[in-house]
Amino acid sequence: MSEVAIVGAAECDLGVTGLSILGLQTQAVTRALADAGLTLADVDGIATTGVSRFSATQLADYLGIEPRWTDSTFAGGSAYEMFVARAAQAIASGQCEVVVISFASNQRSARSRRLGGVHEEWVPEAQFEEPYDMLYPLSYYAMAARSYLHRYGGTREQLAEVAVAAREWALLNPKAFRYGKGPLSVEDVTGATMISSPLTAADCCLVTDGGGAVVLTSLERARDLRQTPVRVLGYGERTTNTSFTTVDDLTRPGAVGSGADAFARAGITPDDVDVLEVYDSFTITAALSVEALGFCGPGEVLDFIADGRIRPGGALPLNTNGGGLSYCHPGQYGVLLLVEAVRQLRGECGERQVPDAEIAVAHGTGGILSTHATVVLGVDR
Repeated sequence: MSEVAIVGAAECDLGVTGLSILGLQTQAVTRALADAGLTLADVDGIATTGVSRFSATQLADYLGIEPRWTDSTFAGGSAYEMFVARAAQAIASGQCEVVVISFASNQRSARSRRLGGVHEEWVPEAQFEEPYDMLYPLSYYAMAARSYLHRYGGTREQLAEVAVAAREWALLNPKAFRYGKGPLSVEDVTGATMISSPLTAADCCLVTDGGGAVVLTSLERARDLRQTPVRVLGYGERTTNTSFTTVDDLTRPGAVGSGADAFARAGITPDDVDVLEVYDSFTITAALSVEALGFCGPGEVLDFIADGRIRPGGALPLNTNGGGLSYCHPGQYGVLLLVEAVRQLRGECGERQVPDAEIAVAHGTGGILSTHATVVLGVDR
């Protein structure tokens, strides 16, 4: 696995773009290839999915590529970390040589964000959930937050630290949607409009256009390219549930298993991690992930993140671009976790750069705490 590396990383336009999905996808892919010093002619593998039925087939056709390998696994926000594992396996086995993993959405410009409706009709558990008219996925994450606070005795104020820290990182990132908007206080978070108790509007991710891409190839080839290679050291994944009616414990997500597998494959522990990028669709998503990945014990995360630990200059730099809460959230955020992790390891992040970063972890979450995928990356010197 460590003989495969990420050699290119880029975003497409972010925010409110007015562009089509394929237009944004093309930006992300071509920018990532240019970052690597490669072209579309070098690409023989594509992995992508979308908020609807957008597939690698469509993207390959649009770009004029006939790939030897594709993946369009639909797993929500964790799909892109899953793609890293599959792409690395395909490259290592010789099935393909250069893989682009990408995603883009124009959900803000197109006003296509799905605010209601719990499940499609063919999902059998819908009969137990749709009658209660829950907000999907917000009310489900709110249940997870309420369960955690009830079990471990934490407070909304403690949970708000995730959003406060994310804003501090965003203020160091000119590409962040909330860049220049000023700091966020705990009172701003808890005093924002209540959407689904205990989560307010400030506990919820942005709704933006955007996306990104990363390019993978063999480490041997990577060392002859433009950028410092970022090696794929380990990965793990878990798929746990479709609905919450089948979940025994909302406070223990599948990240427990995906993280353990990824760290074991990489031969590291949480103490070795310099930069942590986790999916933050909501403040509780990030908090549960930090705990489940083993950075602290069960029930300890709200105390663990206190006193600036996850803010700029803290002991555990978390979501260093501002995350889905303050940087960008185009419906599925997982590929941008990888983009930021790569940039941090290459030392390209300017004011928000974590000094001497050698090991980064990107962890995606999809659905309603349904899918979980962890990738460990290390800079190749």
